[in-house]
Amino acid sequence: MKILFLTHSFFPKLGGIERTSEILSTYFTDYGAEVHLITWTVDNAINEFPFHVIRNPGIYTLLKEFLWADIIFENNPCLKLSWPVIFFSKQHFVVLHTWLTGSNSQLKSVKLKELWLKKANHVIAVSNKLREIVFPSAEVIKNSYDNNLFKRLPEVEKTKDFVFLGRLVSDKGVDLALMLLKLLNEDLNSSASSTPYSLTIVGEGPMDTRLKKIIEEYKIEDFIEFTGPLTGNDLVKTLNEHKYILVPSRWKEPFGLVALEGMACGCIPIVADGGGLPEAVGNAGIIFKRNDISSLYIEVTNLIQNPQFEMEIRNKLSKHLSNHTSEIVCSKYFKAITKLYHLHEQN
Repeated sequence: MKILFLTHSFFPKLGGIERTSEILSTYFTDYGAEVHLITWTVDNAINEFPFHVIRNPGIYTLLKEFLWADIIFENNPCLKLSWPVIFFSKQHFVVLHTWLTGSNSQLKSVKLKELWLKKANHVIAVSNKLREIVFPSAEVIKNSYDNNLFKRLPEVEKTKDFVFLGRLVSDKGVDLALMLLKLLNEDLNSSASSTPYSLTIVGEGPMDTRLKKIIEEYKIEDFIEFTGPLTGNDLVKTLNEHKYILVPSRWKEPFGLVALEGMACGCIPIVADGGGLPEAVGNAGIIFKRNDISSLYIEVTNLIQNPQFEMEIRNKLSKHLSNHTSEIVCSKYFKAITKLYHLHEQN
């Protein structure tokens, strides 16, 4: 079976869709499929993958690949790559990773994507909330994390408190994490405690300068660490050093892969209640009211002041993660693809 895997963005860019694209393509290859991945992302470095990667294709290359493929697998709607499917009798999968929204000037694009989903042979959404809002007839397969990479390292002691992982933009709510730290440490000052809480910020983005001004204003410079973007083993080690991962997004996240990655490294996830984040953590995390610092503060205070409650949450991490391993999730995708492929062959 020949699978043409389409993704607008791919490695070396960092993000949920990029990581998911690599995981799925690798496992499809392991299951015996021949996979060609097409992306607009250019990479001048030489990076080896177990599947063929085609970057920034021209029209001739694109048409040639569609002619070659048995299955067109579109990892989030990317019509500038997937349009040739209308000229070929191919089985067409579309995976929904995010909402179909836009400004008034983008309404035509949103409507076109809605029609595109209706035309596809099979649509998968990565959360129930995404299916409910965008495409109610979609099948739900929740995201996986890379369990070969993200895991608890017993030799790494959890000596740090909170970690934030993501783009430094307003939608991700990192300023709420700073306010939380300020409030928690003010409580400690009033009780004469000598162990202030710490926050590590992993990522980069346009809010970097503004965040440093807020940190200075709050007088919490001594308790904040900026690492910049981290990947691979460096990221895993950093997550393993922390007790809690904060995902205080103002934006309604369609799922929330970073929560799973943090959980796999032994961090209790503390997430906003918007979008698919509650599904990402299940009963193995703390959920607060989105964009509400009071709710965040109350939930975190209840957690850190109740060791037995914290242990109960930690004991649920492993069971929850077992449903999101790469093997489990990728096998669900491959089963759906194989079923459709054989039905098409029979007809």
